[in-house]
Amino acid sequence: MSEQGKFIVIEGLDGSGKGTQISRLAAALSERGVRFELTAEPTPHATGGLVRDALGGITKRTPAELAGLFLADRIAHCQNPHNGIAALLKQGVTVVCDRYYYSSFAYQGMDLGLDWVMSANLGCPAILKPDLCIFLDVPTEVADRRISLGRSSREIFEQAETIERVRRKYFEVFGILSDTHNVKIINAARTPDEVFADVWAAAAEILDGTEK
Repeated sequence: MSEQGKFIVIEGLDGSGKGTQISRLAAALSERGVRFELTAEPTPHATGGLVRDALGGITKRTPAELAGLFLADRIAHCQNPHNGIAALLKQGVTVVCDRYYYSSFAYQGMDLGLDWVMSANLGCPAILKPDLCIFLDVPTEVADRRISLGRSSREIFEQAETIERVRRKYFEVFGILSDTHNVKIINAARTPDEVFADVWAAAAEILDGTEK
């Protein structure tokens, strides 16, 4: 039987460079012969489509509806018998996920309060706990500038006045989870090479047989 894979989550504000760092992490894992799968939330499942419609402003949802949709999408993400996170990990595949429940805590937690959103996710036995969360931290003004340069339009949470609220909520969440979750906060306002050196160091700590 293959050894259990590792579950790594990459989090950050929009404009933090998640896409770049996930690509570089994938290349490093491939070079070292680590079996891995890239995944993301919202997922390609039907529930993920409903989430994306809401984020894009196509369908109006209340904060509670959106949190519930994310929860349903996350359960499907974890438990799909063919390509779900649990199935992949059991096969010895390392899973690298772009956003997970930390995003729900930060974004939906602004309007609903953290208690309900956190308890719904952390108390659900179908939702898996990551081995590592890497948070790519950038100042609000850096995130806003990068979004402006890279997008022709913005999603509902990408407005400048919301970005700082989200960043503060992330740090509140990480404070609450400091004793129970493995979270590494990385300064992502530096060059991609400097950022990736820290990303790889954090990932390598939990990957058996992988050198830093």
